[in-house]
Amino acid sequence: MSAKVFIIGILDDGWAGLGDTARQALAGAGLIIGVGRTLELVKAQLPAVETRDMDGALTKSPEWIKAARAEGKSVAVLATGDPLCHGIASYLLGKLGRDGVEILPAPSTLQIAFARWQQPWQDVTVASCHSKDAGEWVLGATPEHGLYPLMRAIALNRRVFAFTSPENDPARLARALLTAGYGPDSGDDVTLSVASRLLLPDESVHTALSTVDAANMQFSEPSVVLIERKDLDRGPHFGLDDLDYIQRSPEKGLITKQEARALSLAKLRLKADSIVWDIGAGSGSVGLECARVAAHGHVWAIEKNEGDAANARANAARFRVGNYTLCEGKAPALLNTWPDPDAVFIGGSGGELGELIKLILGRLKPNGRLVMNFVTLENLATATTTLKDLGAGWDVVQLQASRSQPILDMHRMAAQNPVWVVTAAKD
Repeated sequence: MSAKVFIIGILDDGWAGLGDTARQALAGAGLIIGVGRTLELVKAQLPAVETRDMDGALTKSPEWIKAARAEGKSVAVLATGDPLCHGIASYLLGKLGRDGVEILPAPSTLQIAFARWQQPWQDVTVASCHSKDAGEWVLGATPEHGLYPLMRAIALNRRVFAFTSPENDPARLARALLTAGYGPDSGDDVTLSVASRLLLPDESVHTALSTVDAANMQFSEPSVVLIERKDLDRGPHFGLDDLDYIQRSPEKGLITKQEARALSLAKLRLKADSIVWDIGAGSGSVGLECARVAAHGHVWAIEKNEGDAANARANAARFRVGNYTLCEGKAPALLNTWPDPDAVFIGGSGGELGELIKLILGRLKPNGRLVMNFVTLENLATATTTLKDLGAGWDVVQLQASRSQPILDMHRMAAQNPVWVVTAAKD
């Protein structure tokens, strides 16, 4: 098959901004494919060439290309800017292979935007929110939300460059940041720089807007955004002090203590992208530290006590943990709506321990881990008996910690209640 495919980057200055090679490829093409906006940029210069609009028909484009090449026609595919920077080129190469495909990039929108902002870009993380509209951002949003990948990128990186969409525009992003706790009183200096309609007569550029200002502005499409944070240090990933957490008052102590929490997290063996269940979330201490360790994963938590659930949500907001979804209810209710987990922590079972263990071992992914904390002999016996009946391998660690307390001008050791940490693995 000798007919070639050219994937050509084009910007909003259209034909005038193309190089000679790209113009020749378009003039010699038997078929030009692009979205409506890019096709309009070249139709005046190539009125006789067949065009196909792939708006809403991206998956059909490889077959269009193969059919045209089979007829001996060369094909030009129009993409915005650099086709290999969040563009169509990777998709087409995967469908067509590399033989006979030539990529002719234009300067990327990213490059032009940073030139307008007069800033370097070699250290930025590139993200996008070109996805189905899921509405405004809410605390506890799941990975299905259209802003989720971008919000995770912002949580983990100091400088993020984002391609926006008509629904997920810069103002909505600024409102999402305010909802997530990046407001003027957060102590985290967050700014947004926005470039809209680059290379067009009505191009507009804004630099270092506050989240509040950006949230109340209107931006023309298409727009790109640079989000910059000066404070990325949010404390340790795990091992936070018990008193760092908002807890039920006046009954202090309804929280997995630091020592048991650290051991339980070690037993869970989390990876960066682990999916975690936290059953009996309490104040949220274990689940929130799981979310910080599995920063590219997500934690689903459930808590039946209304006051504790409110505290867990407040703690999530306090530590700006965005990959954490808390549900109010009593397990096993709602668990059938959650994705299969890599790791599960049970801090409270509400009297359904045996049933929960059976359900969890059936849902755990291969090599998944179930970790449970108990302070009563009865729950320990139920757990080990159930695991034995199911043929699951398990081990138990009894953790007995003592903490120093002042006495006069000296210190003594005060013993905490012993905790049994039970771990089961799914081979």
